[in-house]
Amino acid sequence: MHACFLNTRPADAIPIIPVVEQYFSDASHGWLSRQEPLRARWLTTTGFKAKPGSYCLIPNADGTLNAVVAGAASSGDLWASGGLPTQLPAGSYYLDADWQTTAREQFAIGWGLGSYRFTRYKSVPEIEAKLAIDPACDAAAIDSQVASAYLVRDLINTAAEDMMPEQLAEAIVAVGQDFGATVTQIVGDDLLAQNYPTVHTVGRASRNAPRLIDLRWGNPDHPRVTLVGKGVCFDSGGLDIKSASGMRMMKKDMGGAAHALGVARMVMQSELPVSLRQLVPAVENAVSSQSFRPGDVITSRKGITIEVDNTDAEGRLILCDALAEGRSEAPEVMIDFATLTGAARVALGTDLPAMFTNSDAMASGLLKAAEVAQDPVWRLPLHKPYRTMLDSKVADIANAANAPFGGAITAALFLQEFVEDGTDWAHFDIMAWNRSTQPGRPEGGEAMGMRAVFAYLQQRFGAA
Repeated sequence: MHACFLNTRPADAIPIIPVVEQYFSDASHGWLSRQEPLRARWLTTTGFKAKPGSYCLIPNADGTLNAVVAGAASSGDLWASGGLPTQLPAGSYYLDADWQTTAREQFAIGWGLGSYRFTRYKSVPEIEAKLAIDPACDAAAIDSQVASAYLVRDLINTAAEDMMPEQLAEAIVAVGQDFGATVTQIVGDDLLAQNYPTVHTVGRASRNAPRLIDLRWGNPDHPRVTLVGKGVCFDSGGLDIKSASGMRMMKKDMGGAAHALGVARMVMQSELPVSLRQLVPAVENAVSSQSFRPGDVITSRKGITIEVDNTDAEGRLILCDALAEGRSEAPEVMIDFATLTGAARVALGTDLPAMFTNSDAMASGLLKAAEVAQDPVWRLPLHKPYRTMLDSKVADIANAANAPFGGAITAALFLQEFVEDGTDWAHFDIMAWNRSTQPGRPEGGEAMGMRAVFAYLQQRFGAA
C-alpha cells in the first residue's frame, strides 16, 4: 500500500465531507441549512460555495481541526480529493459520505493521484496528509491503479539521458519480474536479422541501440491481448529536425510505451485471465551520418514498402513492425498507445486522448469504461477516403500525408495498414503530459486513457 494511504482509520482521523455544488445551498436540498449552526456559520463567513476542487477547513472551538468540507462535481467525483493531499495539514483523514463503494474507491484513487511527487532530481517535502481506506473498498485495486499511474508518470518525467532504449527496457524487465513475466529483447543489427527493418532504420543513427522489447505473461490458453507502445525515447525529428521549442518536451515521446506498461502492470497485478503480450519498439530518433532520409524507401516487416516523406513521422514507422508482429499471433484484442500527432491535440486539446478503432463494439465498450473510470477519451474516425493522402508514386504507402489536414486520422490509417481483419484493434493518440497543474494531475508526465483501457479489459475478460 502506498504511503499516502492507511489501512486502518486512527481514532483521531479527520472526516472529509464532499458536497456536490448544486446541492450545497439549493432550496430543495439545502445541505448547508441542515448543518449545525457553528459549521454553517463558518462556511457562510468564509464564502465557501462547494465548487469542484475547493475545500474549507472547519475548526473546533479550541482551534483544532474538526472536519474538511470539499466541493465535488458529482457523487463519486474522482477529482474531489485530487488537490487535498498537497493542501491539507499533516494528519489522518477519512471519507465521510454516503457514497457507493465504487464512488469511495474513486475518491481514494483521486487522493493517490494527487499525492504523486517526482523526486529523482530534486527533493520535495513529503506529503504528510494520509487517507484511511474504507474497509469496504478494494484496497489492492486502488493501490494498483495509483502505482501504475506513478510508474507511467515517472518514466515520462525522467530525462532522456536516463531513459534511453536500454533504460526503458530495464524498467519493463523490472515490472515483468515483479509478476513472473518473461521479457526478451532484439537489439541493434539483430533487428535486421529478425526482420524489424523500420525499428532499426529509425533508431540506427543513435549511439543508443534500438531494440524491440517483448513481454509475455499469463496462461497461453486464455484469450490473447496484445499491447503495443511507441518508445521513441527522444525525438529530434531526425533530418527533418524539429525547432528548439518543438524538441523541448520530446523526452515524453516514449509515453506510449509507458502507458502500455502501465496497463500491463494492472493486468498482471489483477491476474486477469488473459494471455498478455506487450511489444515496445524503443529507439532514439537522432541525427548523425547514419540517419535515414526523406525519400528513402523501407520494406516493412509485413512486406509493405514505405516511402519516407518526413523523418519526423517516425513513431508510425516503428509501430508498424510491432503491430505486424503483434497481429501475427491473431490476438483477440490489440491496443496501441502513442504520442503520435500534434493534429490530435489540435482537434481535441491536450487533455483528451484520441481513440481510433476498427470495431464499433470495442469503441462502445471503451467509451463506457472511460466514463466509469473517469478517464475520458474521444473517438475519431478511420475515414477511408483520406487513405489516398498517403499514396506514394514509388512505394505502397508514404509515412506522412501529402496535405496538412486530418493528420491524426491519416496517421491512424497508416497504422491500420498493418493490422489485418480478425483482431479488435484500438489506437490511442495521446499527449501524455499535463501542461499545467490541476487537482490530482500535476504538471508533467501523465497517464491518459490507461485506466479506461484497463477497465475495458476487466469488463471484457472478467476477473480471475
